[in-house]
Amino acid sequence: MSTFNIIAETKESTVVAEYVSEYAHGATYQSEAELEREFIKLLQDQGYEKATISSEGDLKHNLRRQLEILNDYRFSDSEWDRFFRESIASTSEGIVEKTRRIQSDHVQILRRDDGVDKNIRLIDKNNIHNNRLQVLNQYEETGGTHGTRYDVTILVNGLPLVHIELKRRGIAIREAFNQIDRYQRDSFWATSGLFEYVQIFVISNGTHTKY
Repeated sequence: MSTFNIIAETKESTVVAEYVSEYAHGATYQSEAELEREFIKLLQDQGYEKATISSEGDLKHNLRRQLEILNDYRFSDSEWDRFFRESIASTSEGIVEKTRRIQSDHVQILRRDDGVDKNIRLIDKNNIHNNRLQVLNQYEETGGTHGTRYDVTILVNGLPLVHIELKRRGIAIREAFNQIDRYQRDSFWATSGLFEYVQIFVISNGTHTKY
């Protein structure tokens, strides 16, 4: 990981004297896989954890662990099942309700096994550095209308909040947009619907990037 001469640092930002990119421009077009590897390495160099998640069960287990760390609380199995079902992945909720939860209702109430209520934060908006950032790639969703494999997803405290779709250099960026549009229609809602929490979509072909 690179080291920098830090001029000023606050809870919200860091100012360095100089930043020199470690990445050189290649003479040929990058493949999609190469672009993805470089992007993930860039995120890891900035402190993102590379998550190894290959199933819905892994995704839910990781979410539980990240929320336990954020809230300094260990769920019992029954508490987690109830909290996940009622406060995260209710079958009666869709994109609108999940967006509202992230934007304005990010502190949820857990009814503990002993009957006492406890606040559980999905995101810490007061101390943003308490939030845990992970990067996940090539996650396969098989429960939708069609099987899909997502390029790169950024998890915040275990929730998928940013999705990035990549195309190799030279391919029209519109193809990445069409792919995300298809995912929203065919698979983000599948299984527990956690990908309906995505708040930002990014498309890039290494030359042009939009969000």
